[in-house]
Amino acid sequence: MRRAGSALWAAALAVYALLYIPLAVVVLFSFNDSALNAQWVGFTTRWYSTLLHDRDMLQAAANSLLIASAASLLATLLGTMAGLAMQRYRLRLLPLLVMAPVAMPEILLGVSLLLFFRQVLDLTLGFWSILIAHITFSLGAVAIIVQARLAGIDDSIFEAARDLGASPWQTFRHVTLPLMLPAIAAGFLIAFTLSIDDFVITFFNAGVGVKTLPLQIYSMIKVAVTPEVNAVSSMLMGVTLTLIIVASRLASDAMQRPSGH
Repeated sequence: MRRAGSALWAAALAVYALLYIPLAVVVLFSFNDSALNAQWVGFTTRWYSTLLHDRDMLQAAANSLLIASAASLLATLLGTMAGLAMQRYRLRLLPLLVMAPVAMPEILLGVSLLLFFRQVLDLTLGFWSILIAHITFSLGAVAIIVQARLAGIDDSIFEAARDLGASPWQTFRHVTLPLMLPAIAAGFLIAFTLSIDDFVITFFNAGVGVKTLPLQIYSMIKVAVTPEVNAVSSMLMGVTLTLIIVASRLASDAMQRPSGH
């Protein structure tokens, strides 16, 4: 038993090392005092200050923040309504429609949206096509979290509110919504994280005029992986990990049955 346990720990450590050592190398070399980034020369923070004067990078970051904020807000609104509908009405087709973009391979979803925008809507690719695409693939994640929260709530709470004379809107406002808030907040953070990090779907639907941060990083690494690329990647990694940690804490709270019921 001890040997089996030791083998499992060794395998787990090997997997985590494979996942996180490359990320640690990216962060480390973002402080490398060499433009070639081929070997470690010395410690410097100038690549982070260089980012603050890179207009293309700042514009791409602004585009990413704007799109991620708008997409996560709309995805949270629509995903919350979808989660409510899936839990209350038990429609067979609705979960399939909501979950399909989440389970679908990104390249297939990106190409499908591209064809839809160009051949069906005749829409010029740019800000709006990216925004719609990001809402599409992040909506399902919000719906899953909200539905899981609602599934853990005793229905007698809502019945008691109705018995006490509350209208459906009052029940939703004073009972359902407060209980759903951790799930809604977690869904928003997950949607924001998915949006700001997305490359594949954005690549197919960005067009020429708009670049997000992942697309800007991709255009830079075509030449070479410079310390500036490592610096912006480290900053993006830090934002993403922070949001994931906060969202996972909120999501774990949202999955639990409310205390006292």
